Amino acid sequence: MNSKVVQIRQATGNDLDAIVEVGRRTWPATYGSIYSDDLVQLFLDKWWTAEANVPAIRAGRTFVAEVDGTVVGMASYGPHEGRTVIWKLYVLPDYQGQQLGSWLIQRVLDEIGWSSSAVRMSLSDGNAAAYDFAISHGFVEESREPQGRLPAIIWMVRDLSTHGPRASGPGPAQ
Repeated sequence: MNSKVVQIRQATGNDLDAIVEVGRRTWPATYGSIYSDDLVQLFLDKWWTAEANVPAIRAGRTFVAEVDGTVVGMASYGPHEGRTVIWKLYVLPDYQGQQLGSWLIQRVLDEIGWSSSAVRMSLSDGNAAAYDFAISHGFVEESREPQGRLPAIIWMVRDLSTHGPRASGPGPAQ
């Protein structure tokens, strides 16, 4: 990313279409080998719409990664059963492996701060890249939730009371 301007910032309503586009372009590439095309489309229709993303944006729980003014990644978090969960963390395939995901997760952890003793994330069994990414960012496998004939949901957790929200290394402008 030499000479490119990278910014990790809180999303606004103006980012809605770009956030939905990140999901619609990234989800098939990520899950096409794990789920059937029909199921991928079902998940896109459920989670990657304006209606599904507006609440987290309005609540200030969505962040975007911009490269030269273009949104190329996003992360959102929120409460679930009394716990803080990172629900979405996606970077367009052409921009993966360039630290954007790391900077996005760090921005979420900075936002959560010490207000939570732990943060969780879930991923589908078979998504090895997401599993390795979570492990490399201090998450450990907490449990697996069977999904019948579908791949299990793997719940990962990072203890913030011992690991803290701050990871090492500088990031882009915020």
